[in-house]
Amino acid sequence: MPNKPFLFSVLLTFLAVAGGDSGEPSELDYSKLSGIIIPGFASTQLRAWSILDCPYSPLDFNPLDLVWLDTTKLLSAVNCWLKCMLLDPYNQTDHPDCKSRPDSGLSGITELDPGYITGPLSSVWKEWIKWCIEFGIEANAIIAVPYDWRLAPSMLEERDLYFHKLKLTFETAFKLRGGPSLVFAHSLGNNVFRYFLEWLKLEIAPKHYIEWLDQHIHAYFAVAAPLLGATETVEATLSGFTFGLPVSEGTARLMFNSFASSLWMMPFSKYCRTSNKYFKHFSGGKQAGTHTYHCEEEEFKSNLSGWPTKIINIEIPSTRGFEAYPSFSEIPEANLSGMECGLPTQLSFSAREIADGTFFKAIEDYDPDSKRLLYQLEKSYIGDPVLNPLTPWDRPPIRNVFCIYGTNSKTKVGYYFAPSGKPYPDNWIITDVVSEYEGTLVSRSGNLVEGNPGAISGDETVPYNSLSWCKNWLGPKVNITRAPQPEHDGSDVQIDLNVEHHDEEDIVPNMTRLPRVKYITYYEDSESLPGKRTAVWELDKANHRNIVRSSVLMRELWLEMWRDIHPDAKSEFVTKAKRGPLRDEDCYWDYGKARCAWPDYCEYRYVFGDVHLGQSCRLRYTAAELLLHYL
Repeated sequence: MPNKPFLFSVLLTFLAVAGGDSGEPSELDYSKLSGIIIPGFASTQLRAWSILDCPYSPLDFNPLDLVWLDTTKLLSAVNCWLKCMLLDPYNQTDHPDCKSRPDSGLSGITELDPGYITGPLSSVWKEWIKWCIEFGIEANAIIAVPYDWRLAPSMLEERDLYFHKLKLTFETAFKLRGGPSLVFAHSLGNNVFRYFLEWLKLEIAPKHYIEWLDQHIHAYFAVAAPLLGATETVEATLSGFTFGLPVSEGTARLMFNSFASSLWMMPFSKYCRTSNKYFKHFSGGKQAGTHTYHCEEEEFKSNLSGWPTKIINIEIPSTRGFEAYPSFSEIPEANLSGMECGLPTQLSFSAREIADGTFFKAIEDYDPDSKRLLYQLEKSYIGDPVLNPLTPWDRPPIRNVFCIYGTNSKTKVGYYFAPSGKPYPDNWIITDVVSEYEGTLVSRSGNLVEGNPGAISGDETVPYNSLSWCKNWLGPKVNITRAPQPEHDGSDVQIDLNVEHHDEEDIVPNMTRLPRVKYITYYEDSESLPGKRTAVWELDKANHRNIVRSSVLMRELWLEMWRDIHPDAKSEFVTKAKRGPLRDEDCYWDYGKARCAWPDYCEYRYVFGDVHLGQSCRLRYTAAELLLHYL
């Protein structure tokens, strides 16, 4: 009876051809590839490395107890839990009473809070790994590289030697499997991988840098990468973002701002760059060895930094210092009418003014966190000797780069803040929010918003202009294909070849959309850089966090890898002509026709224990033709 192991045996048959008797080892032999997963912000478990007695609670913290995320202890002993989560805002050391460290291995990234109820709600990479197992990937071929997502990049290396370990992970995978790795990075994980590539330049002789990358990395899949930052970071910094946890926004703000990584995803300008003082090693020593922050003229023409609108609009109170955030005892007697009569000043700040510290300097007298954040910004980002992460990213020098993100969801792009009259950390309130949606800017209050919205919107968390920055990695001629996300017969596939693309300009395909149909749009370039391929995939309505659980994304990744390893592949990218079921789960019962849908792929085959008709619809395997469609 046909089943998934049969599919795996089909793969191995072709792989024997791909890496067989040619006398040369095939670098794309499926059996030699490894997958390395770099998770995003708050997507790695943190475990206690201390003994902490929690008064007034039956639950204490012992070594290896789950801290992030254990909702039971969070609810019953929030003060103890915070001690294990908070870091010193200046030197990033642990709380004296409790320290936490990231978990290791795949178990540290699959479910943050394992449990019958909490497990599915906190699932991150579990579905991804399940797909790998279903398609026969060996256990030692999938490697997770968790990290302490609270730390700035330089501190990751200083405290944990993270980037040394990551380099060793690639080299160990190569020795173990005999081939290069596929890098899967999600959200902040892409920022981590970018820093690693820059750090690697200082560890490897310049003439061997590209050679090392070619040998150890076959492809890089950048999933939901905040390439120009994310505006929700501003909300988390000023008013608090709970991420759905049962804590107050003030508590969430207090915790978030103790992490130096809180600045890693701050919005920044696409027109401003920092010259790296180590760049002289890669340019024949022609460049000076100093940090210089410079912006193009375009930055000062619109003063939007390439973003849809001003990111922060904030009212500065008429009082300063501690009077701006009184203590609890002062609140009942506080007379706010003077502030209202004083007509507080409203200031606006662009992405550049956030990334270079102008904003934090402007509110330094009104907010106790701004001084700490400004210290970390100058020390860990602007002054980082390896890389200022708050600058635009050029295409990584990797042979195959795939940039994948969700679109067409309502996404926040700007905020209006005002003093609340309450004590820190609740001293700011959000009075209005500006969002992008379907090519327009809309405000929560209904007020008219001026700006420069993109053609489409982002993924609910990261705005479109930040996600789509990787379109600049494409060359002057781009092939565009739009196809439905579900399985389809090719009747609604649209193709536009050799579309002109100008640097730092968006590519907007002139293609139609059927109502209620979710599409995936592919932008592909295999000619502008010899020996290299670049692709951008836009998935309609794919949520920032849930995109790593998308079955559509899993299917496309699997087909792309299948094409790469097959010796008879003729096209540079996998064909988009049609999509049929790849798993039993993709087959279902068509009640209108009283049969299994997709009869060329699926058949009715009852197995004891099936409880409905759709469950008895399973793949029919007649030969290896199932995957040969996609070459």
